[in-house]
Amino acid sequence: MTERRHHDYPLAGRIDDIAPFHVMDILARARDLEAAGRDVVHMEIGEPDFSTPPAVIAAGIDALRKGYTHYTPALGLWELRRAIADYYARRFAVQVPAERIVVTPGASGALLLALGVLADRDQQVLMADPGYPCNRHFVRFLEGRARSIAVGSEQRYQLTADLIDKHWDETTVAALVATPANPTGTLVTAGEIQAMAQVVRRRGGVLLVDEIYQGLVYGQDSFTALAHGDDMFVINSFSKYFCMTGWRLGWLVVPERYIDAVNRLAQNIFLAASTPAQYAALAAFSPEALAVHEQRREEFRRRRDYLLPALRQLGFHIPVTPDGAFYLYADASALTDDSHRFALQLLERETVAITPGIDFGAHRAAQHLRFAYTTSLPRLQLGVERIARFLAGTPADSQGV
Repeated sequence: MTERRHHDYPLAGRIDDIAPFHVMDILARARDLEAAGRDVVHMEIGEPDFSTPPAVIAAGIDALRKGYTHYTPALGLWELRRAIADYYARRFAVQVPAERIVVTPGASGALLLALGVLADRDQQVLMADPGYPCNRHFVRFLEGRARSIAVGSEQRYQLTADLIDKHWDETTVAALVATPANPTGTLVTAGEIQAMAQVVRRRGGVLLVDEIYQGLVYGQDSFTALAHGDDMFVINSFSKYFCMTGWRLGWLVVPERYIDAVNRLAQNIFLAASTPAQYAALAAFSPEALAVHEQRREEFRRRRDYLLPALRQLGFHIPVTPDGAFYLYADASALTDDSHRFALQLLERETVAITPGIDFGAHRAAQHLRFAYTTSLPRLQLGVERIARFLAGTPADSQGV
């Protein structure tokens, strides 16, 4: 926690500890360049380029026409909670009572609820570095302490049961893992999840598992941590696999003993998730929509399989092949000693937008870049051509661009 700065107006001290998303500055500059008539290849934002499937859009429109615009219960529309439970049973052969499923305004709402009922002031939550920045910022917002544990390719950029056990102390209440992870796309194995859960139980804490990219797994079957216990919090989302980012809808699977606490907190923080979005999400589990989701998952795999060797050939070191999500986390130390500056210069000179590692933590952040393959394969190919030209130091105008 940094020392509070002095302001000439009231401002909570926690704000000084919450860093901005540098990628949002890059996106804003990319939009300026586009407004000036330049073509930008977007590989920075973790948002599927596919629109919401037609069946889901139609269900949302139908809900609006029928006047389904009033509050639902704080825990969510019962029909949707039941549909999510059925999805776990069909896809993963895991029985999760619908009563334990809480529908939230995005996965961020789910994480806020979970941390809100677990972490008090100065209590510690363990998480990986690199990792999604909002995780540590949410802990700070609640006056807790995020303990970011440096992980590298030798751990596939993931926490392990041994690391959790090593860093657990008397102030620790929870460990948070993401599988597949942002920014690395790597999975935690089912066996490691089970080992983590055993360590955390022995320590008297709680395991939180972020599964928001769960459907986007390549070359192997996806699984859920819920197969390894009913005493952990599991976070999921309709944003990524289901392509509903703007609908702002997620869910949280809650251990039974925490349901009342989560209900009370949800009532006071956001009352309920969007009603039309909840009705729309019912159609996300329809056979028609699931077929679309699977087609798109295969397209993301094709993009990964192109971009990974292409970036390696350009000199980026990517020691671990990502298992899922839609990110490549690349060590650029052979090309630059400042990945943030590299990203800014690449955008200005060749109009390719990527994300610097400083958004994801402190561990070797200046040496890393994240590439999101959330644009079409032809656009990725164009981006790679521009990056190659940038690395060669050849001005764009000499190539007729």
